[in-house]
Amino acid sequence: MEIGIYTFGDLPADARGPQAARQRLQDILAAAKLADEAGLHVFGVGEHHRSDYAVSAHTVVLGAIAAVTRRIRLTSAVTILSSADPVRVFEDFATLDLLSGGRAELMAGRGAFVESFPLFGFALEDYEDLYNEKLALLLKLRSDERIHWQGQFRPALHGVEVAPRPLAGTLPVWIGAGGTPQSAVRAGQAGLPLNLANIGGEPARFKPFVELYRQTGLAAGHRADDLKVAISGHLHVQKDSQRAREEFFPHYTHYMRHNLPQRDVGWAISPEAYAQLASPRGSLFVGSPQEIANKILYEHALFGHQRFLAQIDIGGLPFARVAQAIELLAGEVMPIVHRALGVSSKA
Repeated sequence: MEIGIYTFGDLPADARGPQAARQRLQDILAAAKLADEAGLHVFGVGEHHRSDYAVSAHTVVLGAIAAVTRRIRLTSAVTILSSADPVRVFEDFATLDLLSGGRAELMAGRGAFVESFPLFGFALEDYEDLYNEKLALLLKLRSDERIHWQGQFRPALHGVEVAPRPLAGTLPVWIGAGGTPQSAVRAGQAGLPLNLANIGGEPARFKPFVELYRQTGLAAGHRADDLKVAISGHLHVQKDSQRAREEFFPHYTHYMRHNLPQRDVGWAISPEAYAQLASPRGSLFVGSPQEIANKILYEHALFGHQRFLAQIDIGGLPFARVAQAIELLAGEVMPIVHRALGVSSKA
């Protein structure tokens, strides 16, 4: 199993403006470099377009990370494809792939945060149609060097060349999803790997979603080996379980209250709800290395997934704590998981 981390670059309410955003970006680069050195497999950067996030140009940030890392795979988490130009997206990630020596991936999503739609001139009533058309174009760009294309939402393409091309000839594209059946069917029919983000529901309730994805993919004629699944969620790990829970609580609750799609009307998390989320069958990964490993393995028994991604730097958590969590995730959690699954930590 691959284990990695991702960030959205959120800014807490008491740390906004250019200087705070600059420091946040510097911390992201430092976290990526540390994750690379520690041996984690994947580092992801999300895209948001509002003042409580430092990252809108996520491909720029990923390019900077490529320059300070050597081995770790680099992915978006996610690219809001519905409000982007697939041609520019493909060119950006193909360039990232060349800069990083073939380490780039793209995770395409519809966008739970919708600020980018009016910002780039798209109507929310076209939300679903935009995504379907642009995903189809992106996949055609991935396979064809010269493009003939006619759609509803962008000018036609008549035999144009799209360059550069990725180092290995193709660009890995994942589908980012929140658990709707339509997302499972879409990813399965396309034969694309699927990332399921779970930040609140009990993991067991998503088992039918993953099964639907795999069943759809197999019925569409895709190989089982191509139908990969990643699970992503919030995580904080420290040597001592109680300390991990206590120090993460204020940062987690602030993030869930102030940095979700509907600003300042997010989830109000009580101590009791927090304890339930952090319980062995809850969605929140917080505790000691053994507890985190146990929960990853519990979910692996449910989903049989090939990748786990953790968002570990939310709500203004000090970078020193983030760094400790990265080191523990790579140095203690990952070996426990891999021993239990009978695989190498370098796999």
